[in-house]
Amino acid sequence: MRWGFLTLFYSGMSPKAPGTVGSFLAALIGLPIVMWNAEMIVLLAILVGLIAVRQIDIYEKNGGEHDNKAIVIDELVGQWIAMGIGAIFGFNYLMVVLSFIFFRVYDISKPSFIGYIDKKVKGGWGVILDDALAGILAGFSTLFVLKMLDIFYIDMF
Repeated sequence: MRWGFLTLFYSGMSPKAPGTVGSFLAALIGLPIVMWNAEMIVLLAILVGLIAVRQIDIYEKNGGEHDNKAIVIDELVGQWIAMGIGAIFGFNYLMVVLSFIFFRVYDISKPSFIGYIDKKVKGGWGVILDDALAGILAGFSTLFVLKMLDIFYIDMF
């Protein structure tokens, strides 16, 4: 049960790009939630993140590898935060696509403080926090792009 949760229904077991597969699944699962309520998806991301910190700590205490590539519940947390922030001014499918792209870019490249957290913070907090911060940055990047499109009257959808 724990492994199914941590690997997001085993999507993290993908032999190629488990983080991207996990993020994509997280976006699909989060789609009806963010369509219904943008604030709710952020609150659920926080709840899942808190549960994940504890479960990752137990996994690592029992001999599991720190930040195992198969663990992608942190991708769900970051992706849902990005989608929730991106949907502040309303839902649209471009927001979902942009939040996914920005989240993957920031999660993979780990710019600035995100990389610092990834390297220095141990345990479940280290696994979850860097993705949560990448999600925040991705959400605001999504808002910025959507606002620029709106300013220049570019209607994508």
